[in-house]
Amino acid sequence: MTNPELNMKLMQIAMKHLPEGQAFFQEKGIELGFEDLQPMMELFLKVMTEAYELGKEEADNNE
Repeated sequence: MTNPELNMKLMQIAMKHLPEGQAFFQEKGIELGFEDLQPMMELFLKVMTEAYELGKEEADNNE
């Protein structure tokens, strides 16, 4: 299920924590450019969407 509003919220969360992630990689000697971040953001959206759906399913089952 693709929900553009949910994707936008998840992307905002990712962008808020992006500097922390970049600092982690830089400390490890790994430089990430914008072209590297795009696939990472797509993976993040997949993981977070799946986690959201799982939480929603559990909440629905507990009602």
